[in-house]
Amino acid sequence: MNIFVGSLPFSIEEADLRESFEAYGAVDSVKIITDKFTGRSKGFGFVEMPVDAEAQKAIDELNGATVQGRAIVVNKSEPKPEGERRSFNNNRGGDSRGGYGNSRGGNDRGGNRGGY
Repeated sequence: MNIFVGSLPFSIEEADLRESFEAYGAVDSVKIITDKFTGRSKGFGFVEMPVDAEAQKAIDELNGATVQGRAIVVNKSEPKPEGERRSFNNNRGGDSRGGYGNSRGGNDRGGNRGGY
């Protein structure tokens, strides 16, 4: 089971997170997400545990637990449906949902970038 772990202290290491989850069973992998430019933790990560019952017990007992003075959030990670993923530049032409660009909606092909 893939487990989301949020509200992590920025100073926590993957080895520390692994140790916390290994108290409940085998851990396949641990990944703390970092900023690609600074290398600094973004304060969340993922833990993969092969046995669902052990993973669920870890979720139940670690969700809300205090780690280095912070209450962490632990829950089952669900993949986002493909339709909800959006890249940074998805709204560049402007649209009626309030994205970047002009306020008319649709794409402005005349070179006017409006709103920048």
